[in-house]
Amino acid sequence: MENEHGLSAFQGKNIRRVWHRNEWWFSVFDIVAALTESADPKQYVKKMRSRDPALDAKWGTICTPLEILAPDGKRRETNCVNAEGAFRIIQSIPSPKAEPFKLWLAKVGYERVQEIENPELAQQRMKALYAAKGYSDEWIEKRVRGIAIRDELTDEWKRRGVRADREFALLTAEISQATFGMTPSEYKRFKGLEKENLRDHMDDMETILTMLGEATTTRFTRERDSQALEKLKGDAKDGGDVAGAARKDIEGRLGKSVVSQENFLGTTERQKRLAQKKR
Repeated sequence: MENEHGLSAFQGKNIRRVWHRNEWWFSVFDIVAALTESADPKQYVKKMRSRDPALDAKWGTICTPLEILAPDGKRRETNCVNAEGAFRIIQSIPSPKAEPFKLWLAKVGYERVQEIENPELAQQRMKALYAAKGYSDEWIEKRVRGIAIRDELTDEWKRRGVRADREFALLTAEISQATFGMTPSEYKRFKGLEKENLRDHMDDMETILTMLGEATTTRFTRERDSQALEKLKGDAKDGGDVAGAARKDIEGRLGKSVVSQENFLGTTERQKRLAQKKR
C-alpha cells in the first residue's frame, strides 16, 4: 500500500508501524510508552537492556532501524520490531498491560491475514482511513483505483528487472514530466508539500491524468515486451506523453491550466469539494 506507513492504537496510545518485509514492524519506543506510561521511553529501553543481558545481546537482531513518521511530522529512522520481536520485548517489561498488548498484536496480525485472503477488506480499511482524513467518496474511489493502476505498473517493472528505488523513481519521473511538465519532487514544491504524499493532494483531474499516464505506460511495456531500463524509460515517456496531450487538449478547451497548486493541508478535500458545488 504509498501507501505503507500508519498508526494503530492500543488503549488510546498510538503505535507507529511500517510495512516491511511483508509484515508490520512497530516502533519500540511506542511499545514501551504504551506499556509503561514512561515519560522517557529511551531511558527506559536503556535500563531494560541493562537488566536483561539476553535481550541486549540480541538487540541488533531483534530491532531494525526503519524510517517512520516522527512526532514533529518528519520521517526519521527509529528502532522497530516485528510481532515476534515485540513479544520478546514484552517479556522484559513488568506491566499489567502485557497480556492485553499481546492480544492487540495478534489482532493486528490477524487483520493482515484477512486482507491477504480477502483483498476487499484492505480496500475497505483504506477507504475508511481516507474518509476519516476528510476525503469525499468521489475522490476516494479515484484514489483507490489509482493505487491499483500504480501497483499494476510497478509489478510489471519488477517482472522486467527493476529493483532499485532510484530506478522506480526515475521511471515515475519520466511519466510525471511528460504528463504535467514536472517531476514528482518539482510537483510537490509547486503544491507547497514537504513529506506529504503528492497523490493525496491531487484533485480529480490530476488523479485521472496520473492514472492515464501510468495505465498507458503499462500497456506500451506489455505490447512492446520492453526489458532494459532504457526501453522502460521510453515506454514511461510515451505513456506520459499520451496523458500530457490529453492535459493540453483539456486546458486548451477550458482556457486554463488543470495543474493546480491546491493541496489539502489546511482545508480537507471534502470541504473544498462542497465549496465548489456551492459556487
